[in-house]
Amino acid sequence: MKSVQVLGISGSPRRNGNTELLIREFMRGAESGGHKTELIILSELKISPCTSCGSCQKNGKCIIIDDMQLMHKKLLEVDCIVFASPIYFCGVSAQLKSFIDRCQTLWSRKFILKQALINPDRGKRPGYFISTAGTKDYSKVFEGAIFTVKAIFSSLDIKYTGELLFKDMENKGDILKHPDALKMAFEAGSSLRVA
Repeated sequence: MKSVQVLGISGSPRRNGNTELLIREFMRGAESGGHKTELIILSELKISPCTSCGSCQKNGKCIIIDDMQLMHKKLLEVDCIVFASPIYFCGVSAQLKSFIDRCQTLWSRKFILKQALINPDRGKRPGYFISTAGTKDYSKVFEGAIFTVKAIFSSLDIKYTGELLFKDMENKGDILKHPDALKMAFEAGSSLRVA
């Protein structure tokens, strides 16, 4: 089995909460499978929102200088990407949304400037989405977030490969009361395969 580089991106503003516990278990599972992992906590980075200035459509570069320059590089180098976010008003967190919006630079390179983001021989890389929501009654609570994640994955030549979604996780630590959530996250990471 080929060893891969797995990049985890935690979009929760709350440290060590339900979503972060899940992505940490996913990454621990990936490590147990022999893969190299890196977990990025977005709340610890300096990422300004996109200003829609259009500069990236001219030269494929963002004029805002912050931590996104490094993140753009990482997104294109790794073999697998895992996004994790709690649900806020049926969408991803502000931290993850700002991060996604700043990927407009990569979108512009691909669709406006017609530049390949990754070597086509690599094929589509796997991508996973991990999310928790406080509500337990609204059946469509994850739909908006999933649509957003699928959109950015598609732009980055990533195949939406799997998801772990847990409702009724309002309070910090609620995920620990779930009978097998952490085990599911670990197993998803440990069974990770890249074509």
